[in-house]
Amino acid sequence: MTLLNEILDFNEQFVEKGEYVKYRTDKFPEKRMVIISCMDTRLVELLPKSLNVKNGDVKILKTAGAIVSHPFGSVMRSILVAVYELKADEVLVIPHHDCGMASVDADSMVGKMLERDIPQSTIDTLGASGIDIRSWLRGFDDVYESCKKSVEVIKGHPLIPKNIPVHGLIISPDTGKLELVVDGYAEGQK
Repeated sequence: MTLLNEILDFNEQFVEKGEYVKYRTDKFPEKRMVIISCMDTRLVELLPKSLNVKNGDVKILKTAGAIVSHPFGSVMRSILVAVYELKADEVLVIPHHDCGMASVDADSMVGKMLERDIPQSTIDTLGASGIDIRSWLRGFDDVYESCKKSVEVIKGHPLIPKNIPVHGLIISPDTGKLELVVDGYAEGQK
């Protein structure tokens, strides 16, 4: 049985037994905030529990490293949708210690792509098209600086209202302990 079949079999039982009922909510976050966090598997349940958020409380976006790297990319678009269409009034950026993005080696990743049958010509074409794939894939050296940089991308966005606090915190993937890096209230917002 494949993982997909396991998921589909479980889902059929989940729906038939009405397990979904306890998760019903609407699309507007009760706590009126959007969280950008890492896709790390250790945070799937730990992050919401450590923040005292339940289904329906917040919007959660997951990216590698909780990085908002481009002011006009899909992560920033999702933040704007949360603010303007889904009533989010605050933004939290929450990366974590011991993040895989801190150890990403772009050259090594390109090597793994080649090993998995991505042609060198594809890598070369991207480069010739002005895409610096190694820079794009590069991780970060300091989680605190990465958090601050993502906060700045959001705060400095021309379409983010100045009264939206943008906070930066770092979570321990072992204990759920939060460290405040940027207090969006102290930054002259709201």
